[in-house]
Amino acid sequence: MKSIATIIWRDVRQSYASGGTWLPVIFYLSAATLFPFAVGPDRALLLQTGGGILWIAALLATLLPLDRLIQPDLENGIYDQLIVRGISDEMIAAARLVSHWLAFGPPLLLAAFLASGLMGLEGEALGTLLASLAIATPALAGLAVMIAALTAGLKGAGALGGLLLVPLAIPLLIFGAGSLSAQGSGALLFLSAISLLLVAITPFAAGAALSAVRE
Repeated sequence: MKSIATIIWRDVRQSYASGGTWLPVIFYLSAATLFPFAVGPDRALLLQTGGGILWIAALLATLLPLDRLIQPDLENGIYDQLIVRGISDEMIAAARLVSHWLAFGPPLLLAAFLASGLMGLEGEALGTLLASLAIATPALAGLAVMIAALTAGLKGAGALGGLLLVPLAIPLLIFGAGSLSAQGSGALLFLSAISLLLVAITPFAAGAALSAVRE
């Protein structure tokens, strides 16, 4: 467990230092800033569409760190060293999931809180948006780790990863944005179930991919 905690801490520290954390946040805030300029100052329209736009921005922000999640450590032989030390591929993938969420999830939630002011979201709508993103960010992190492991070592891995992640994340987008409607309580339940499923399968799927790419 100490080795896993060390891996998580190293990855989180590296993500904050290299820009892997701040680039998605800057992108997210940029998208939220540009949207009101594009649609105009119509408050009713912003309230109606703002939550969905913030969800789309969160999904697209997930794409940015894909090429940094697995490939650099794979090229440097770090995963081989961890395997030699008796740490399984599944544990490595689980540690990467946790570290990526710690570096990606909380900053994105903070950015969503700031961006919601530009959309005029407040009160219950703001709370629902933050709750839905809090539920979904572990799943988005899991998808990113799985796809980064699947595309590791391939040419154009970043573009290919984007093509794979977007359709797989559509259920999260549907239920996440749907939770902002008047009948959104059921959508949050479905979102929670999908998020839990993705988090549960990530260590095994990404671990199998890591094992295959090292052979």
